[in-house]
Amino acid sequence: MGFMDDAKETAETAGRKIKDAFEDTADRIGDKIDEVKADAEVKKAEAERDSVERRNEVKEEIRGDH
Repeated sequence: MGFMDDAKETAETAGRKIKDAFEDTADRIGDKIDEVKADAEVKKAEAERDSVERRNEVKEEIRGDH
């Protein structure tokens, strides 16, 4: 039975390693998704800021403030 016990232990160890690798990969993917979302939010905020600045410049030109 020693061989069977060794095989069982080896299979359990392999299963744990596969599970750990899967969890690490899932964490990395989640981190990358969060990073991409944050970058998109920054770009959106920057675009909104630029739009507001342009709109204010046009208003100043219309009023003759420029």
